[in-house]
Amino acid sequence: MAPAKPTNAIFVFFATVLLLFNVAVVTPKSTIEPCSNNDSCNALLGYTLYTDLKVSELAALFQIDPIVLLSANSIDISYPDVESHILPSQLFVKIPITCSCVDGIRKSVATHYKTRPSDTLSNIADSVYGGLVSADQIKEANSISDPSVLDVGQNLVVPLPCTCFNGTDNFLPAIYMSYVVRPVDTLAGIAARYKTTTTDLMGVNALGNAAIEDGDILAIPLSACSSNFPKYASDYALSVPNGGYAITADHCVQCSCTPGSRLYCQPASLSVSCSSMQCKSSNLMLGNVTVQQSSAGCNVTSCGYGGFVNGTIITALSTSLQPRCPGPQQVPPLTAPPTVVSPGMALAPSPSPSQVGGAPGVGLPGSVVPSTSSSIVLPPSANGPSGSFSGGCSLVNPLFSSSIAIGLVLFLKVMLPFL
Repeated sequence: MAPAKPTNAIFVFFATVLLLFNVAVVTPKSTIEPCSNNDSCNALLGYTLYTDLKVSELAALFQIDPIVLLSANSIDISYPDVESHILPSQLFVKIPITCSCVDGIRKSVATHYKTRPSDTLSNIADSVYGGLVSADQIKEANSISDPSVLDVGQNLVVPLPCTCFNGTDNFLPAIYMSYVVRPVDTLAGIAARYKTTTTDLMGVNALGNAAIEDGDILAIPLSACSSNFPKYASDYALSVPNGGYAITADHCVQCSCTPGSRLYCQPASLSVSCSSMQCKSSNLMLGNVTVQQSSAGCNVTSCGYGGFVNGTIITALSTSLQPRCPGPQQVPPLTAPPTVVSPGMALAPSPSPSQVGGAPGVGLPGSVVPSTSSSIVLPPSANGPSGSFSGGCSLVNPLFSSSIAIGLVLFLKVMLPFL
């Protein structure tokens, strides 16, 4: 009897190769910003709690100040025992981070994670850090040769995505938030929630069209108020998202971005042992404004914040003549620490058009224009920044994989008669 031909084995082999190519095509992608200097910027992470966590626990997960975390989410820091308040699972929050230039790419490497029993790199990446990082990125950052063997208590660097784009979007001040796309998201829905446009998001993230996939990481520009503090101030380049807060000067000063994109700073509710916040040659304290009507207009005198230098709060007295007297200073509302998650909460994830309008949201046809791991940057748009959209792992060009598939099919058709 003639030996059996290995036709089935060969077919299975090539089918497996095809399957691997198809899997590679749908790998989640992330917007990256190449860099070549050592400067840094304020940035945000959009994060969804994977379980109930105290404010202090959540802050420790990202190695940030709990009060800074609360202020970034407009939560009242004067709430009793606020750092021990338990935040509910699935709550969406903004995590303030410092975005640096590391190995030619913008990222944050200040976060460390201590492994626990039964931890895996995939669990740490997908569950604990909500898909903001991949298992392969943690493996590479820590030079782990065998990811199946993790020692309990091992200290891991967790590289997190961020972008700066010179702190501007369409020539206006902006702070960028890294956002993990969810299955219900559409680009239009994300744009609507964060008060931007699909065109702007496509330009910032170097997208060929509006199609996005679950797990993609987008850079979302949030309009902001920027400061002009001197470079020697410890809070130099402070930037606050519109409608949000930032705490500075050792918890003594709280700054907000008010209507009209004006930075307004005042004493924080926790300020107890702070340096003087009175403007020289006046009775005004930081944040105070006086107005006096005259025949020529309205004389406005204000005591503003000029940065935190060597433990001293710098104040500056300014006067101006305006056509009309301004009304009371408007600041963003502060909220009590949340205990439940509801669709209408300001901290909830962005809804898709199907959630706000009732009709299913349909993205534009096509797919996201991918880049390879070499981080090819597309030309910037006329008015805004542009990054590259890169795969968390190696991303295969769809045209390339299609060519491979066609070649394999032709190979099989030619070779099978001879097997």
